[in-house]
Amino acid sequence: MTSPSSAPGDRARAVIAGIGSCLPPLVVTNTQVIARGNLDTTDAWITGRTGIHRRRLAGPAISTGDLATAAARAAIDSAGSAVPRPDLLLLATTTPDRPCPATAPEVAHRLGLGTVPAFDLAAVCSGFLYGLVTASALLRSGTCRAPLVVAAEKYSTIVDPFDRDTAPLFGDAAAAVALRLGDATEPGALLETDWGSDGGGSDLITVAAGGSRLPATDTAGHGDRYFRMRGRQVYAHAVRRMTSSSEAVLATTGWRPEEVQAFIGHQANQRILNAVADRLGVPPRHRLGNIRDVGNTAGASVPLALADAAARHACAPGARTLLTAFGGGLTWASATLLWPDAPALTAAPEPRPPLHDHQEVSPP
Repeated sequence: MTSPSSAPGDRARAVIAGIGSCLPPLVVTNTQVIARGNLDTTDAWITGRTGIHRRRLAGPAISTGDLATAAARAAIDSAGSAVPRPDLLLLATTTPDRPCPATAPEVAHRLGLGTVPAFDLAAVCSGFLYGLVTASALLRSGTCRAPLVVAAEKYSTIVDPFDRDTAPLFGDAAAAVALRLGDATEPGALLETDWGSDGGGSDLITVAAGGSRLPATDTAGHGDRYFRMRGRQVYAHAVRRMTSSSEAVLATTGWRPEEVQAFIGHQANQRILNAVADRLGVPPRHRLGNIRDVGNTAGASVPLALADAAARHACAPGARTLLTAFGGGLTWASATLLWPDAPALTAAPEPRPPLHDHQEVSPP
């Protein structure tokens, strides 16, 4: 479903004014993944099937919130004085620090943002683009002035190291963008979006235990707490949904596929990325990604690839850009924007400060 366009003459758009990322320091190669899980596979097989050579993994002391805080702070620093103090924080994640409460309010607190609204959003690998659509709508409605959209994942906590189908795929990371209101013609402007879901495929990508249907108790099977995916079906759905969603948002924007100057798809599998880009007709020289070095970072993959390309100055500000993603749910989303004119800053994971006693507030 394509999001409604603005009224004629209304050129106000959400603009990406700051970009930040965070990668944990531990680099794990395919050979090390195979050895850890005693997997019946090879480095050549993993590389050939996925395009992944290595990934970053967060140690036990690093949480999703630690990654998110660092990436968000880097995005704030990137924006500098161009953006007011953030007044909303939206965190897209499948791996929150705990089931309750949400991780976003604590991230906002650690950033020193006071009592701004903050919430988690769960759309799996489509999470960042779902967050971008949501924050843009709130910004353009006047509900906020400077939202932060953060995507952070620690999939190493839900991936079975002995599962050959999933263990080689995922890495841990976070990335964030700082938004402000601007004009549809300036670099960083988010132009049009498209998003959708199909709950009929909800069993294709799952973590079965931990919710109300199957609580994470002693009665749940050991494997139920791990991420599971029906690879062949997911491949077909991902290619079809990302292609059709991209076509829809390009049509709404008024761009032909060959006019796209930067294409970033969800970094799930290089073969999926190639299939989508080939079907759209995006030239190979305009396809951007970093799956080779970071693996599939789920909801963080699209902004992480954006940050990587921006750090390498891969595109000129204002270049016509297409983003697209597909994830569990099933969910998908796409967006067109003009390439941002913002420095991409990176930061190390930020340790959580000691817990403090919250002063009781007397009722009015």
